[in-house]
Amino acid sequence: MASDDQVILALGFAAICDIEIMKAKKRKIWQRKWLQRRTQLECYENLMKELALEDSESYRRFLRMDVSTFEELVALVSPSIERNNTSMREAIPAAERIASIYITQLLQCIKNILLFISSETQSSLSYQFRIAQNTISGIIPAVCSAIYHHLGSEIQVPESENEWKMVAEEFWAKWNFPLCLGAMDRKHIRIKPPPHSGATYRNYKGFFSIVLLAVVVANLKFLYVDVGTNGRVSDRGVWGKSKLRQAITNGDMNIPEAAALPGLASNLPFVIVADDAFPLMPNIMKPYPGSNLSKECLIFNYRLSRARRVSKNAFGILAARFRVFGTTILTSVPNTKLIVLAACSLHNFLTNRSKNTYIPEDSADREDILNGVLIEGNWRQNTNQLISCQRISSRGSNYAKDVRDRFCNFFNAEGAVPWQDNNYTLH
Repeated sequence: MASDDQVILALGFAAICDIEIMKAKKRKIWQRKWLQRRTQLECYENLMKELALEDSESYRRFLRMDVSTFEELVALVSPSIERNNTSMREAIPAAERIASIYITQLLQCIKNILLFISSETQSSLSYQFRIAQNTISGIIPAVCSAIYHHLGSEIQVPESENEWKMVAEEFWAKWNFPLCLGAMDRKHIRIKPPPHSGATYRNYKGFFSIVLLAVVVANLKFLYVDVGTNGRVSDRGVWGKSKLRQAITNGDMNIPEAAALPGLASNLPFVIVADDAFPLMPNIMKPYPGSNLSKECLIFNYRLSRARRVSKNAFGILAARFRVFGTTILTSVPNTKLIVLAACSLHNFLTNRSKNTYIPEDSADREDILNGVLIEGNWRQNTNQLISCQRISSRGSNYAKDVRDRFCNFFNAEGAVPWQDNNYTLH
């Protein structure tokens, strides 16, 4: 059995696709004999059931969820993925289909890296679970569709002003940034370019990609996800084409009206915090640029950086748990979109149901505020992290700059926290 550090999460969900029968010629072998012994010898039938019955702690480490959470996941998606036994062969049970995609092992014989969607992974899963490789390759899109259908509601954009205010209150309580509706970031997802697409998907780094844009809330869950823009589109264009920008600009999100903060003469708008990959807008706060900044501006940048840490952690944990994002996804662009949406949905599902197991305390970056030290999370040990989008130059409107200046004034007066004078260089 591989050691714990050789066991990783990939996409945790299940489905089964029918094996299409070649019409041009008959197969000489309906099913190989070693595949026929699946129910007696494969991984799910033996290892997982043993762990569930005999060693619940190892089960949690192996799956990053407990038995009850796994059973809940099976119950949710089973209606979409069950297949009946045929007279010729046995169907693969839903729980086993979930496990066959959810569990992968880092095998030394393939450079210690098991690529979830690659042919190596599909081949390894085929041997591990005694399921034909063409069945494994057919599972992926159906699995993603099923999991997103049942768990897509885990990614929930607030619909009312009160719901947005609850998001902002939690952000202020946990990350000391008021009127904040989330932290936004975007990353490149490596893909195999579609046939005849030329350089359409080639990004500024030189590889082919689609872009994942997301907003993350205080508890590291995804509040909004937009995936699919081709990597060649400029970073300004990615934001300009996003539905989120359109909704904010058009006032379609029921974001609350500007609110008062202690010590400020005028109200401030609710905002989303971001980095230099986004434009400065009245509802989007980014750091002050430049190197010769005043202490007050540096303190604002520090407070903004603390708030943005939630998106860094969420993206980092997503890539560490689902290693498919650390390599090129060898499937079609529509299927890649499904993989991303399903993974983000599952991330939220596991954060809700099994957070201590899915995101242990040492997983995320955290700050020792007393000693002024940033303690890096374990996700940073993953060498195949998601690639950030290119920074863009944006001066912002005078009103957007005024909003940032007033937040800066607040953080340096009534909104100051005791440790910021010692820690503001951490950002």
